[in-house]
Amino acid sequence: MKELLWLIPFLPFAGAFILITTGSRLSKKMVPVIGAGSVGLSALVTLLIGYNFISTSSASFHFTAWQWIDIAGLSPAFAFHLDPLSLIFIFVITFVGFLIHIYSAEFMADDDGYARFFAYLNLFVCSMLILVLADNLVLLYFGWEGVGLCSYLLIGFWYTEEKNGYAARKAFIVTRVGDTAMAIGLFMLFQNFHTLNIQEIAAQAPQLWVTGSNTALIIALLLLGGAVGKSAQLPLQTWLPDAMAGPSPVSALIHAATMVTAGVYLIARTHVIFELAPIAMLVVGIIGAATLVIAGFAALTQFDLKRVLAYSTISQIGYMFLALGVGAWSAAIFHFMIHAFFKALLFLAAGAVIMALHHEHDMFKMGGLKKKLPVIYWTFLIGAASLAALPIVTAGFYSKDQILWLTLAGENGNIWFFLMALLGAFVTSIYTFRMLFLTFFGKEKTHVSHVPGRGMNIPLLVLAGLSTLAGFIELPHSFGHLTIFSDFLSPVLPAVKVQEDFESIEWMIQLIAAGVAISGVYVAQMFYVIKPELSDELKSSAADLHKFWFSGWGFDGLYNFLFVRPFVFLASINKNDIIDKFYDGLVALANLFNRIFSFTQSGILRWYIMGIVIGGILLLSLGLING
Repeated sequence: MKELLWLIPFLPFAGAFILITTGSRLSKKMVPVIGAGSVGLSALVTLLIGYNFISTSSASFHFTAWQWIDIAGLSPAFAFHLDPLSLIFIFVITFVGFLIHIYSAEFMADDDGYARFFAYLNLFVCSMLILVLADNLVLLYFGWEGVGLCSYLLIGFWYTEEKNGYAARKAFIVTRVGDTAMAIGLFMLFQNFHTLNIQEIAAQAPQLWVTGSNTALIIALLLLGGAVGKSAQLPLQTWLPDAMAGPSPVSALIHAATMVTAGVYLIARTHVIFELAPIAMLVVGIIGAATLVIAGFAALTQFDLKRVLAYSTISQIGYMFLALGVGAWSAAIFHFMIHAFFKALLFLAAGAVIMALHHEHDMFKMGGLKKKLPVIYWTFLIGAASLAALPIVTAGFYSKDQILWLTLAGENGNIWFFLMALLGAFVTSIYTFRMLFLTFFGKEKTHVSHVPGRGMNIPLLVLAGLSTLAGFIELPHSFGHLTIFSDFLSPVLPAVKVQEDFESIEWMIQLIAAGVAISGVYVAQMFYVIKPELSDELKSSAADLHKFWFSGWGFDGLYNFLFVRPFVFLASINKNDIIDKFYDGLVALANLFNRIFSFTQSGILRWYIMGIVIGGILLLSLGLING
């Protein structure tokens, strides 16, 4: 069965190739058949290989397609490595990706770039699959840059609008900062290990470095730089809210379910290096904790439905980074999977609302949609409940509860991480139900012009089911301690070590988490349903703070002041620099000689003869003088 591994990324690539080369000649019906069908077949192959992998109790599958590079000791192959970690990721990528492709068939049906859109989506899925299946860091980096390119193409898909092009360029440039750090980290890894094979590095690292090694710390921080950029964490989080300029299916696939979690995958995959650098682990936890709080407060002030979800994504990935930082590896991956389900659901439901209201994004111009769009309402409610981690009935409760507990009880946990995670959970519950109440409750402010059909509703219903049921594969101790998920990952990721006497208080953490989530719902209901004037009063009394949070805590303005303006200023001074003058001088000199020599081309034969005679005399004279 491992011989079929190459088909998983190849099928979406084949779909992209067909759509790029023949898309303009295909009928509207054939485009989604190829686009969605190729990803659907990839999902089917994933299920077959996954079933075989689990039933045979294999540690890993490995398949080498061909030798890619072989120079100066660097010999990475185009090879794929499947283990429990990569299996979970390819399942999410292909299955959620397939649902989003089905949704897109109706959502993008009237767009002139229909085939181009599916080609970009297929190419993205292919790149992401290569990233998570790569057996070496060179191939991983190839997929890493591939998703960056596809992200640029999809964010700026509607390129005729200037702001969309700006958002695409911003995402591309900001993530390049992290990618550069990551590339330097790969150079250092090769210098130390003379290989970039992931499994070989994992085996050799504990033998080469002791815990606390400075080299391990530097490499871990450089890899973290790449993860921070791709996963939109502090301080490189500014690109993600603007990336909402892309179509809603793009937001669901790239900026909720897959690409932005690539950083989480990278840290988990290279966990051996991070474990040898405890300071780097602490930095990962601090970044995650700070990001989840900052992004949560920013989400509280947004009026654009998709921007709320964008900041929410930044915040939830912060939870994953926090879990990685305290060594709760399987908890981070569990939350990744559950988050992919409910956040993809929320983005797709938001897209349906925006389409129904003739592309209206402002939540304060919505309202009254509960009865007009019942399927969208109920699925959005399920996704919102899972995001807010409402107790017992939502998958999000089980994944987030595990992180909350381990930030306190884990060997590397502490009270400050726990309090920040708890504050983030409270804020998440408020902005989530603020979003729900403003969009679906109250009076209708914008007329519904389109009701989504089955092509958009079916993916929502499937994702709603997963957002409810998927959490039951990993239950806390007080719920029976069912640990299917963490047991599955145990051959790849180390189990978290719980501090003594903390297991007995897990039920208290669950009660606190449940109380915080329900309290957030109550606060949102009070401010936006029962007494909406309270929110206006609070906004006016804290106008400056509201503006600060609304701007994303001023990071864009800060970077504009520190980097953009000085660069533009220096570029304006340097546009006529000495190097340009030198080359301008060469051009002027060439033009001068051209004009001088052009006079010799008069077309008069006697002048040409006279020139030959004079030249001959000069040559003879030089010969006689030298002789």
